[in-house]
Amino acid sequence: MRLLQTPVRLATCAAIAVLLLACSSTPTYNPTTFPYELDAERLAAAPVKTVVIAHVNLGTPSRNYLEDAAPRIDGYVSTYLKENDLKVVPQREFEQRWNTAVRVYGNPMDPTSGKVNMKTFSLIMQNVRDDMVKAHNLDAFIFTDLVELQVPFSGGMKHLARWDGVTRKPPLQGPGSGVSTDFDWNMLAAVASLQVSIYDTELKRLFASRGGLEPTDAIDTRSSEGRYIRRRNILENKEQIMEGIQLAFHPFIAFKDWPGQP
Repeated sequence: MRLLQTPVRLATCAAIAVLLLACSSTPTYNPTTFPYELDAERLAAAPVKTVVIAHVNLGTPSRNYLEDAAPRIDGYVSTYLKENDLKVVPQREFEQRWNTAVRVYGNPMDPTSGKVNMKTFSLIMQNVRDDMVKAHNLDAFIFTDLVELQVPFSGGMKHLARWDGVTRKPPLQGPGSGVSTDFDWNMLAAVASLQVSIYDTELKRLFASRGGLEPTDAIDTRSSEGRYIRRRNILENKEQIMEGIQLAFHPFIAFKDWPGQP
């Protein structure tokens, strides 16, 4: 016998469908999500509309093989900011002013030790800030440091690594496709993250967070004893890079699939 679709029945079915859809689209909680810092009060008082992405790190310089990928990552960041209604001043405007100030105050980066002279860094930033605010009505500086961490691929039978909100499989490198049965899955592998810091024109920090990108190590399939080696192609997976960017900017720019605690 055919059942009539009453309004109540239709409403109930619709409610169940919405609930199932909501459940299926809820991001999986990831306990490694970075504990961001956000100065909501300052942002509410002076909303950020115009920014520039610095070509230098806020902290110590990135590894050389990460630094090579920095312009590409900054390009993705710039596009993401523009898609979210922010005006992005060309990076060359910052770089030209930075280089001019370095000639006056000296380079704050010690290439030997990798340490940063924060007094010199601050003097350069004040000089750059004064000129850029005047020329571009700038609201904030964004620093995008590429940092490297050490994590194991020991998460369960699938051997997944979790860090800074992402979950990644171990990449393989070499002629084979298998992993030695004696491989030590608790061995630490190098992975990369995007560290974002946003400062207003008073050089006060508005926001800081981090999002995972990709492993920079791969399992060497040629090794009989099992080991990690540096990947030949680093930070080339656009999908994974964009996930890391969205994680790193949340909640300055809300990411609907953010896997942290509400």
